[in-house]
Amino acid sequence: MEHTPSDPQPPAAPIRVLLADDQALLRSAFKVLVDSEPDMEVVGEAADGAQAYALARERRADVVLMDIRMPGTDGLAATRMISADPELSGVRVVMLTTFEVDEYVAAALRAGASGFLGKGAEPDELLNAIRIAVAGEALLSPAATKGLIATFLAQGGGAPPAAAAGAHAERLAALTGREREVLGLVAGGLSNDEIGGRLEVSPLTVKTHVNRAMAKLGARDRAQLVVIAYESGLVRPRAE
Repeated sequence: MEHTPSDPQPPAAPIRVLLADDQALLRSAFKVLVDSEPDMEVVGEAADGAQAYALARERRADVVLMDIRMPGTDGLAATRMISADPELSGVRVVMLTTFEVDEYVAAALRAGASGFLGKGAEPDELLNAIRIAVAGEALLSPAATKGLIATFLAQGGGAPPAAAAGAHAERLAALTGREREVLGLVAGGLSNDEIGGRLEVSPLTVKTHVNRAMAKLGARDRAQLVVIAYESGLVRPRAE
């Protein structure tokens, strides 16, 4: 009997990227970069936040590279609109900042962004950021999480009202002890592999705990888990 080879797996659909920046030259540069990758494609360009939101719906983007500062509807407002739209629950927003330490980073994360990237980042960093966002990971290095994010969320950048912290704390009651432990380590900037090593469990088990915590807390991704962990008081910033 002849051996019939198994059918090859169809190639994965390319990541659909939407560019939102009021600088046409910068959008053109990003477009050339993104379109050069076989696993992603630019499906639209927006010059302001309102257009970005409309195109995200129309073009079914997977990731939006969103400039924070744009005329008219800015990136923060557009991110809130995307996050509040049930039909766009799978869209990930990566905020583009002029400086690595941006006064709007905390607001961007609260608005629903999956993370942030400096406009001066290397091309490989930008492409990697797109892939990380699609995977549901947070674009927050341990240093950024422990330093910048902690500082903005807990000490500055417009701390949330006590009512918000109380609401988060109430939702945390739905987590198991291990889920709370994992949440704290996620907020510390640890990867699933690092958390697994710390708790002596497999990365797959960690991923299961993370996914359950996200479902119970209504978090879109790991970045939102970080926000909830700090705003609820589960994790508090430490002075460096």
